[in-house]
Amino acid sequence: MPKQKTHKGIKKRFRLTAGGKAKHRHSGTSHLAYRLTKKQRRNLRGTGVVAEAETKKIVSALIPCQ
Repeated sequence: MPKQKTHKGIKKRFRLTAGGKAKHRHSGTSHLAYRLTKKQRRNLRGTGVVAEAETKKIVSALIPCQ
């Protein structure tokens, strides 16, 4: 039987922490950021954690055998 494949789009956008949470990059940071206030830009730095409801879908797409 063929093997299950990792979803490549999700692999590029999310990483899993040691505790099993999914980290992501904030949206709205790549260009056209001048429209945001400095406070908004500052708060978009770094990574965020995905909501628990979505984490299950992301983990199953990253690790297909689970």
